[in-house]
Amino acid sequence: MKIVPAVLAGVLTAEFLAFGAAKLMAIAPMRKRAEHLGYTTAVYRGIGAVEIAAAGGVLLGLAYPPIGVAAGTGLTLLMGGAVASHVRNGDGVQLFAPAVGTGLASFAYAVTLAGVSP
Repeated sequence: MKIVPAVLAGVLTAEFLAFGAAKLMAIAPMRKRAEHLGYTTAVYRGIGAVEIAAAGGVLLGLAYPPIGVAAGTGLTLLMGGAVASHVRNGDGVQLFAPAVGTGLASFAYAVTLAGVSP
């Protein structure tokens, strides 16, 4: 295992478990964010479930790289959707910059993991 994918896996797993759980539990700030972005709470809960599943895939990727590459790619696409949602709502860079950064980290994880042999 290489150090870069392992560090990225730790960061991504912590982030997506935390935010995914918050969405799944529909805590007040997440309900407010869902409303702002034009999503129902049920849809946002679904996104949270996907985030939690992807966090598991990121961790599994350390042992089985193809799973991690798939999870990292999925998270990259998910963050692209988050950026698109913010842009659609006319949000400034300050609101969508975290999704850009997380998307880049997810992409970096997938790319660096793709070079690791099982």
